Amino acid sequence: MSRRFDHLGDVETFIAVVEHGSLTAAAVALATTPSVVSRAVARLEQRLGAQLLRRTTRRQGLTEAGRLYLEQARAAFAQIDEAERAIQGQGGELSGRVRLSVPTTYGHYRLPPLLRRFAERYPRVRVELNIANRNVDLVAEGFDLAVRLGPLPDSGLAARKLEDAALCVVASPDYLHRRGEPRTLDELAAHSLLPFQMPSTGRIAQWQFRQDGRDIDWTPDSPLQVSDDVLGVVSLAEHGLGLCQSYDFVVAQRLAAATLVETLPHLRGRARAFSLIYAPHRRLSAASRALIDALVGES
Repeated sequence: MSRRFDHLGDVETFIAVVEHGSLTAAAVALATTPSVVSRAVARLEQRLGAQLLRRTTRRQGLTEAGRLYLEQARAAFAQIDEAERAIQGQGGELSGRVRLSVPTTYGHYRLPPLLRRFAERYPRVRVELNIANRNVDLVAEGFDLAVRLGPLPDSGLAARKLEDAALCVVASPDYLHRRGEPRTLDELAAHSLLPFQMPSTGRIAQWQFRQDGRDIDWTPDSPLQVSDDVLGVVSLAEHGLGLCQSYDFVVAQRLAAATLVETLPHLRGRARAFSLIYAPHRRLSAASRALIDALVGES
C-alpha cells in the first residue's frame, strides 16, 4: 500500500520558504542546502500541477495558487497540531511542546527563574523560546503563547496580566558628576538622552512620568537613538553616554552596585503592563496551560 502523504516534508519546506523569505534562509532554518529546498518545492509544484512561487533573480513571491495552497496547508498542519495537543498530558508525566515569545526585558530579567522552576517540575515539556523585540503573529508563526508589553489592542486574543512594571530614570555616577543632575523636565531636555525606537512603529518610545498627580508622556530627543534591543539604552547609560528610562527590575542590580544612579525620583509613579497572550480559539495543550499557570501564578 502506497503512502498518500509522503510529500508532507515538501509541504513543510514550502511553508518554511514563505515564512523565511528565501530558499537560502529556509535552508539555514531547516539545516540543509538551498538546492535541497529548491528540489522539494519543485517536486511539490509538479505534484500539484501548479506554480506556487514566482521567482526572479532578486526576489520571490507567491502566485495566487501558492497563496491558496499556503493557507490550506497551514490549516491542515494546525489540525494535526490540535490532535497532538488533545492527547498531551492525558495521563502519566506531563509532556509536549510549547512555543513562547517574549521581549528582551522580560526574557532576560523575569523569565529565567520562572522557567527554571517550570523545567524542574515538568522536565519532559519542551519549551521553544523566542526572545526578541517584535510582536510575533501567534497564529501565522505557530506560537502558543507570547508576552506583550503595554496596552493590548482589541485583537481577539486572550490575555492574562503578569505585572505592572515600575519605571525610573537612571544615569551613571560619572555622567551626573560631569553634567549635573536634572531636577525638572525642562532641565532633563538639556541633557544627553538615550531614546529607544520601537520596532513595531518606528516611533520613539515616550518616557512616562507622574507630576502633581498628573500623568505626563514625554518624548526624549537626542542625536543618539537605539533600535531593536531596548536593553542597549541601559548599557549605554551605564557607560556614561546619557540618561535612560527603564524598568526597576532591569536596573535594580546596577543601582545596588552603584554603577547607575536614579534621578528625578519625584517624577516616578508610572508603570507599564506585561501580559501573557494566546489565541482563545486554539485548544491549548496541557503543557501550555501548565506554563500559563506557572507564569501568571509566580510572576
